[in-house]
Amino acid sequence: MTEHSRAHGPDTDSGAGGEGTYAVVIPTLGRPSLHATLRALAEAAGPKPDRMVLVDDRGSGRDTAPLTVPEPLRALTTVVSGGGRGPAAARNTGWRAAGPVPWIVFLDDDVVPGPTWCDDLALDLAAATSREGAVTARIDVPLPADRRPTDWERNTAGLATARWITADMAYRRTVLEEVGGFDERFRRAFREDADLALRVIDAGWTVAEGTRATTHPVRPASRWISVRLQAGNADDVLMTRLHGPDWWRRAAAPRGRLPRHLALTGAATAALLCAAARRPAAATACAAVWLAGTAEFALARILPGPRNRDEVTAMALTSVLIPPAATWHWLRGRLLHRDVTPSAPNEPGPRPEPVATPRPVPEERVRR
Repeated sequence: MTEHSRAHGPDTDSGAGGEGTYAVVIPTLGRPSLHATLRALAEAAGPKPDRMVLVDDRGSGRDTAPLTVPEPLRALTTVVSGGGRGPAAARNTGWRAAGPVPWIVFLDDDVVPGPTWCDDLALDLAAATSREGAVTARIDVPLPADRRPTDWERNTAGLATARWITADMAYRRTVLEEVGGFDERFRRAFREDADLALRVIDAGWTVAEGTRATTHPVRPASRWISVRLQAGNADDVLMTRLHGPDWWRRAAAPRGRLPRHLALTGAATAALLCAAARRPAAATACAAVWLAGTAEFALARILPGPRNRDEVTAMALTSVLIPPAATWHWLRGRLLHRDVTPSAPNEPGPRPEPVATPRPVPEERVRR
């Protein structure tokens, strides 16, 4: 199977497929997991998307193999370049290339839609009221049944309770146009989904909970993944600049341990400075604070896990590195986003009347 592209002309009738017509947008780095995503989408029961846009975000100048698309989806698929600017920019490129369909459904390239995903999505969209600008999905993260999950597996499992995760998220195209899509200052797959949802809600829309199910497997990761993830502290600074200090509550996002990381980094720095200034008592006291805090942090990560040698070693090493990494990225975010002004909420405008669709909604369907 080879890469396939199809251009959509400007005369496409957005209403031809009805209010439930949708396009799927998948930004990808060409990871092997994309094959499972596309295969599951091709095999899912129910009405297929009117269009599918794969945004190849591997960047130019790289020796990359063409993206492959299963036969049932080839005639629907357009492959466009994302330019390597990150998932927020890639999703914007994708939904703008999808044509004037009423709904845009974002999928990540490492998820597996359920066997009835297309049918369930059709029901989700049919049940959306005129004030609902987006419909979430149920995300399942399978964990090992024969042992306790590792730190990385527990981290990934948090996606199952994330409020507005774009691993599987449907937005009205008119809503994306109204708020300007994703904020491309979020260069990584972190917080760009919460930022968009908060702006959508501020514009007067609501977000509904759907019933379609998508699996998000735990992908392989190195033992240093938890250190690299500390870059998200810079994105949290941007979120605070844009949405105020209470955005955590509005987004139901966990606060994390940044205050403790700052304290531990301060204690370690103070210990070094006191040692350099030949103040051994002060250096010893500060070092003791750092050691106790680091030990508490490591134990908090080790005890819920499998406690095998590899996991204990990884937790011990990364628990030393995470606090300074978090502090560095927090300071970097404060500098990088120092001139960012708060988001200006869009004035809620008139909402369209609900459009009747021929697809009935079962009575037993419950919207939470």
